[in-house]
Order: sequence, then C-alpha cells, then structure tokens
Amino acid sequence: MNLKKTRLHVLHKAKDLSKEAKTGVSLHCHTENSKEMLHFVPHYAAKLPVISYFWNKERENYTRREGKDIDFSTGFWSPPLTAPEVYNIEKEQINKAGLDAITSITDHDSIEANLQVNEHIENEKAPISLEWTVPYSYGFFHVGVHNLPKDRAVELTKTLLDFTFNETNHSRENLHEMFAMLNALPEVLIVLNHPLWDIEIVGKEKHKILLKNFLKEYGRCLHALEINGFRSWSENKAVLEMAEALNYPVVTGGDRHGCKPNTVINLTNAETFAEFAEEIRVDKRSEVVLMPEYKQPLHSRQLQSFAEILKLYPDFPEGRRKWFDRVHFDIGDGYGTRPLSVHWIYGGPTWLQWAVWTLGIFGSPLARPAFRLAMKRQDIVPRDVSKTKFEIPDLQEIAVSLAAEQAQPKTEFAS
Repeated sequence: MNLKKTRLHVLHKAKDLSKEAKTGVSLHCHTENSKEMLHFVPHYAAKLPVISYFWNKERENYTRREGKDIDFSTGFWSPPLTAPEVYNIEKEQINKAGLDAITSITDHDSIEANLQVNEHIENEKAPISLEWTVPYSYGFFHVGVHNLPKDRAVELTKTLLDFTFNETNHSRENLHEMFAMLNALPEVLIVLNHPLWDIEIVGKEKHKILLKNFLKEYGRCLHALEINGFRSWSENKAVLEMAEALNYPVVTGGDRHGCKPNTVINLTNAETFAEFAEEIRVDKRSEVVLMPEYKQPLHSRQLQSFAEILKLYPDFPEGRRKWFDRVHFDIGDGYGTRPLSVHWIYGGPTWLQWAVWTLGIFGSPLARPAFRLAMKRQDIVPRDVSKTKFEIPDLQEIAVSLAAEQAQPKTEFAS
C-alpha cells in the first residue's frame, strides 16, 4: 500500500531538494543544556564483552563498601555542543540541500538552549521547544512540545515540569489538563517521540501495553508520531504503519546528541514554524526525508555519537573539556550532584578509560564495514521506497478510542 498521510523520500546521496519544497525543518536536537538520564548504564554495561566483567566487579565492590547498589537516578550527562553550535550545524545541512532552514531544539525538560538561540535568531526560524518527560503508569514517554509562544514559554514550561517532577501531580486528570493547555495554542505542535522504543527498559511487551493504553487515553491530544534518526529502519517502518492505521501524520526527529547533524528532516513550503505546525495539526499531512547518512548501520552511528560525546575538546571552556566534566553524579558524600571530574582527575579507573577508548575505536568510520555486514535484512534502508510494502496493523481498539468524543476517565495513575 502507499502511505496516505506521509510522503517519504529516501536519499542515497546528497541532493538539491529545492524542487521538492521551500523549507527544511529539523526537529529533536539536543545541546549541552540537555540533562540525559544514566539509568541505562547498568543495563548495557552488563551486556558488553570484557566491560561487563569489570563493571560487575566494580558494582560488587561498591555494594560491599557502601551497603547499597549504585543509584544512577541521581546522575545525568550532557551532550558536548552549545545551543548556537547545534543550530548552525542543522541550518548548514538544510541550506546545502537548497532549502531555507527551521530548527527546533528540544532538550530534555529545558528551554534554556532555545532562549539562547533566540537572542540572535528570529523565533519563527528557531522555535522555543522541549522534549517533555511524561510519567505514565509504570513508565514514561517523551513528547516533543514545539513552538511555545515566546511571551509565555517560561511560564508554560514551569507548569509542564511541575507535573513531571512532582509525583503528587501524577494524575490522569492533571495530564489531561496539561495536554488541553497545549492544544489550546494553535501554533504548538505535539509529537510522540520514538513511540515504539522501550526507553523505560521495561521489556518490549510491557512497553507495547503501556503505549496502547497511553494512545487510547491521550492519543487525541497528539498531532503526529515521530520516526527517529537514531532508531532502526524496521522500527521506523512500523511507526509509519501504525501512524497510517491511526490516521496520524508522521514527522521526523533526528535525536542528535553528538556533533553530526540530524539524519532525518521534514520538508514544507511553510515559511514559519507556526505554518508548518498548521500543516501537521489541521491538514494532517507531512513530507519527510531520510538523509544519506541514515542508511549507515545504526550501531555504527550510535557508537560514533558515543565517541563524540566521550571525546576530549581542548578548546572548550574549563569544566566542559573532558567527558567526565560533562557527567554529573551524587556519590552520597553530602555535596549533592557534582561533575565526576571532581572525584577523578585522570578519568576514573583504568578499565573505564580503556572502555572509553574502545568505544571510540568502534565508533570510527573505519569500523563501519563490519557493522554493515552484521546488519539485519529488515534494517537495510530500501533503495526504492515506492516498492516498499507497508502493512496496516490491526489497531482498531486504539482507533475507536481516538475517534470517541467522550472524555477519558479522571482516575489516578496505576502504581
């Protein structure tokens, strides 16, 4: 079948896109202002060969010494680049494709980067946006909230974050109010980011249940689903199919954290973000592009991004140069959350330094052919998307809920 809501372009080499549209829109970018969670560290460290051995030893020693396990919920890391640097890299890529550029930076639960960019760039080209963490039942979702009105952005962000970080506010009634507040602003675009990714690490089946229930209850408050530059083609294809089944348009979000531009962009003839949002919200149509870099093996690109995140930047300001300057942690010494560089002058244990070096080697373009050989067939980006077979999944239960006029029940979150 052909996609009805979304027009999809797959580029296998750089191309002038000026005949396709006037403007390129880059969504979902992260800067040094983004506080990224560390909860995934135990999950992945235990799976990596060699590293897992040293990690388990370190964890056992810590538990024996402190009488408790390491609490990664107290820490965070931040990407290396500043807001202006991210904006300029995204703009340059879009301009090279023959398009005017709009870039929407969405740091986690923060609009600080957008306010910095708006000091020099007009708001219509650099909307005030964030990636809002939405607690739900036993997990959470990431929602792209784009183009908050400039004169109310700080106030609205505070309201959203009061919901996120104050557990007493975690009721269905309050979340309905948050979404109603945002939907009342016609220039705001609300996107469910990487919907099929088990970002909570609860397991794929439990995540599917969580997603189904979330869409049944709040799906009518969303304007689009996201296909993500750092998710596999098979997962993004499934999102496209889900969007068609539920009558959503799809937008792209690059989800960049390193130093390379987003591998996916949106096309439009709109001149401002508000006009672009209207196309998605009202016309329910979208046009998206997978850039040539997207076809590179995902694991290779992820490791390349890790290498950029963990890289030494000698020209950066003091306190941001080393990767362990950019990782903050509360070790329980009474001083609160501080950079790891306060505790590690030379970058921590030797085994960890070797692990960082190894990630850098695997993230090198020289290692990419090995990742290409290991790619699963279903994750190879198709040469000709017009010949790709998209299948509509049976999501009637969710579709009925989306079409219902009746407001959803106002009960507390399940524990």
